Amino acid sequence: MPEEDSGFLQGVLEVARKALLAVTPGLPQAAAACAGVLAAAILCAVFRAGDEGQRTPTADILGAVAIASLLLQPTDALIQSGLETVQAISDYGKLLLPVMSAALVASGGTTTASALYMGTAMFDSLLTGLLAGLLGPLMYLFLSLSLASAAIGNKLLGRLRDFFKNLITWSLKLVLSLFTGYMAITGVISGTADAAAVKVTKMAISGAVPVVGGMLSNATETVLASAAAVRSTAGVLGLLAILAITAAPFLKLGAQYLLLKLTAALCGVVGSENHTALTENFAQAMGLLLATTGTCCLIQLISTVCFMKGVI
Repeated sequence: MPEEDSGFLQGVLEVARKALLAVTPGLPQAAAACAGVLAAAILCAVFRAGDEGQRTPTADILGAVAIASLLLQPTDALIQSGLETVQAISDYGKLLLPVMSAALVASGGTTTASALYMGTAMFDSLLTGLLAGLLGPLMYLFLSLSLASAAIGNKLLGRLRDFFKNLITWSLKLVLSLFTGYMAITGVISGTADAAAVKVTKMAISGAVPVVGGMLSNATETVLASAAAVRSTAGVLGLLAILAITAAPFLKLGAQYLLLKLTAALCGVVGSENHTALTENFAQAMGLLLATTGTCCLIQLISTVCFMKGVI
């Protein structure tokens, strides 16, 4: 708006400030859960202090159940929050991308707009479908196998757990790699084609209309520049909106990830190997959620920037 004089950086700082305010109230509960995990690991270590290095199944099972009971509820809430954030980003992208595509077409990027819109919509739908149908259930399966492996100490369960973790990681890397490759290739080809088409159109107008052809050509440049300004403005607002949707859930996941990493490190000093591994696996689940949310956010940010770049 004309009365607003703040820039993109001020908008980013405001988004970060509000995200920090949203994250702060949940930190004491997360810290309390991690403290309970550490206390359970210490109690199990005291219980098995006189075992002289022999494995105590009772201590392993009780400790694993105690740790899981402390972490499953907040972890489930964060998983649901992460999936909802991804869906919210996807829904917002379905509103933003047609606006950006129309503005890009108005500024002469017909081929570019079609290619970018098709690619972004395709990969966004692919990632959202993967999360709903595969990656979400796999994350719960990963945590279940982590709990069973820590309680029983079975190596086969540990291998299955690692396989499903790697499957989630590989899926995210594959989607992001294909998306960035598609955007890079189509952006160069379609951008060059649109730039050539705009130049040909200007020359045709200038030569086809006697006397005033040059004036009409200059007017066309003005219209294209105005459309580019609209596209840039919508793109900046879109970038800020995507960051606003993602910032608070991302910081919550990051804080939980760091707390669980710290707890796992302390458990490694005072607790058993199985209980340390279980805590570490919960931290890895938060890391996978961070990667999932970040991948979806990155797809929308990259596509918006590509739309803002427009015709080469």
